[in-house]
Amino acid sequence: MEPTKQDVRDFYDEVGWRQDADGLFQNARFEDLRPVAQEYVRKCHLRVNRHIAAKGTYLLDAGSGPVQWPEYLTYSRNYRFRVCADISVTALKAARAKLGNHGLYVVADLADLPFASDVFDGIVSMHAIHHLPGKEHGNAYMELYRVLAPERSAVAVNGWYRPALMRMAEPFIHIGRFLSGRSTKKKRDWKQAAAQDGTFVDKITPRRLRTELLGSVPYEIYSWRSLSPRFMQWFIRPGAGGVRMLRIVYGLEDRFPGFFGRHGQYPMIVIRKSGAPSARSAAHRNTAQGAF
Repeated sequence: MEPTKQDVRDFYDEVGWRQDADGLFQNARFEDLRPVAQEYVRKCHLRVNRHIAAKGTYLLDAGSGPVQWPEYLTYSRNYRFRVCADISVTALKAARAKLGNHGLYVVADLADLPFASDVFDGIVSMHAIHHLPGKEHGNAYMELYRVLAPERSAVAVNGWYRPALMRMAEPFIHIGRFLSGRSTKKKRDWKQAAAQDGTFVDKITPRRLRTELLGSVPYEIYSWRSLSPRFMQWFIRPGAGGVRMLRIVYGLEDRFPGFFGRHGQYPMIVIRKSGAPSARSAAHRNTAQGAF
């Protein structure tokens, strides 16, 4: 296992998936948990359901973590099994505590999945691929495509590196820091900002993703959420005004999903697989439960 992957596993085993006294995972502090943001964040989580089959036998949760947020549970609500694949044993134990017998649990590398081709009726991957080295992102998306059943779709949510809309906000944040008495001398270090207190993160751009996947994986980009927690904490103020502003943003994201998907913070990469399953892949699907 490469050192960066080992670092990620160690971080999440020892720190990232540790629960605090309030029951939240340590990793949750990278989210905007204020009441003003709750409706917007919840609705963004639920957007994934629009792009995966409503029901099936196996849903793959690639990089499942502990299935952290309540809305994540809805993705497999009408599936027989949710297959949680993660590099962290701690994460899989926490996922088992939530899912019980509804889940199947596999320690796995997202860039080299240990599953047969064409076996999953739906796939989700939430903020996981960017923990791989950038050179392996393409492999991870190709693996999701490989194990996805024909006529089904997969959704991967990650963060872009230096998305345009968030870059545009940085001068205003610097002004806010100045007016609030905070230091404005140190410029935003996007590479450092991508890393989360010790874990390895390598975010890429839409252009680089296109280069990595050109001709190998058919995909579309939609908006999962255009605003970063940093932006929200600076510009979305508590109270009804903040809630209304986020409702407007959510409506714009829905109306122009491609624009906000490419230029906002968090895209949904939606992979659709056409064609009919082969006899061999159908046999794999019928016997897959024994493999887990």
